[in-house]
Amino acid sequence: MKSKMQLLKNMRHMHRAGMAIAVIILGSLQWAPDIAVGKALHAEKKAPVDAAWRDGYAGDAACAGCHKDQVASYSHTAHYSTSAIAGSNSIAGSLRNESNVLMIVRPETTSENPGLFFKMEARNDGAYQTAVAGWPGQYQTKTARMDIVVGSGVRGQSYLSWQGDELYELPVSYWTDGHQWINSPGYKDGSMDFSRAVVPRCLECHSTYIHQLSANPLSNRYDKASLVVGITCEKCHGPGKAHIALESAAKPSAAPAAGVGILNPAKFPRDRQVDLCALCHNGLRGEELAPAFSFVAGQSLDKYLQPNSGEIAEKPSVHGNQVGLLKKSRCYLSSPGMSCSTCHDIHAPEKEAASYSSRCLTCHLASSCGMFKTGGVKIAENCVDCHMPVEQTDAVVSETVGRAIQPKMRSHWIRVYR
Repeated sequence: MKSKMQLLKNMRHMHRAGMAIAVIILGSLQWAPDIAVGKALHAEKKAPVDAAWRDGYAGDAACAGCHKDQVASYSHTAHYSTSAIAGSNSIAGSLRNESNVLMIVRPETTSENPGLFFKMEARNDGAYQTAVAGWPGQYQTKTARMDIVVGSGVRGQSYLSWQGDELYELPVSYWTDGHQWINSPGYKDGSMDFSRAVVPRCLECHSTYIHQLSANPLSNRYDKASLVVGITCEKCHGPGKAHIALESAAKPSAAPAAGVGILNPAKFPRDRQVDLCALCHNGLRGEELAPAFSFVAGQSLDKYLQPNSGEIAEKPSVHGNQVGLLKKSRCYLSSPGMSCSTCHDIHAPEKEAASYSSRCLTCHLASSCGMFKTGGVKIAENCVDCHMPVEQTDAVVSETVGRAIQPKMRSHWIRVYR
């Protein structure tokens, strides 16, 4: 049987290659008293307003000058908050004592197995995750700051940390269902690992822009100052600086020069409208045909990402192919004008599922439904739960303390399930 010292030695190698763990041996572990959520968290660090990311982009504040209502409404959507600078208003999980610990293996002096737990806490310069492994009096720790929040919190959040100009996913995520800390999907349960690199394609769908420092599509090196968090107006409408200058002129031109006008996805052909959503709601497509952040609204996505091949999985995932499932639906195939925006108002927060029934009833009669005889007219209040059910995914799983935690999402394959 291995000695405790040998097990401690082995734990130094429980992380992935390329990310060395700084080990601190403590005589005893004492947590600092709970900070009233540190000063830095109240200050709310923000991405630089003048971040040099793409020439011609103006930022949401400039859009609000003329589109105040749309910008105000959109700021409450999950798209807008799909990433944020870490702070007290953006971190959904508790940083307060007793509810800020993820216990994997309880450390006990008499146990042959080393303990392992993670603590999420506020300090004066930000929020941190600390992994603690070993036995009382023989602890090893590793700490990293929570710099970026990824996820709106509808289902959960993960957290990213800068190590120089390299960006890594932290090992602990927050799960909204049950209000609990869990192992981040992709990390091995029971490991003291902080080494999962964040590649450009992840950030392409969880931010508006960041400048890559390497042409390697798997590199996690970025210009930190260039980060524009969230999905902002210009992600879908294109650069706005020239448009704003034109509209602000003393005599605006009735016919702006090519490339000056703002992009309006509502005027795109249906395939291009759907491609814009499919950039991030298309499942995990194949080979990249162009670098991350090079896709522009109105382009064909097939020129940017290899189309999916083979049969589309029926069960959705966090990275599910909602667009692919929608395209299999009879509703979509029979309705040339149907697109994502038929049901979704991108500028407004999502509504209760039942509210979408009104869209169904523009084409379908409640009396034609097979459940009408038993359910009566009341079935017209909720078409969605029967024809677009919420299903558990097997594609994205968090293994936490031997338990599989799996997200649930609504299927976009509209059909009869009973």
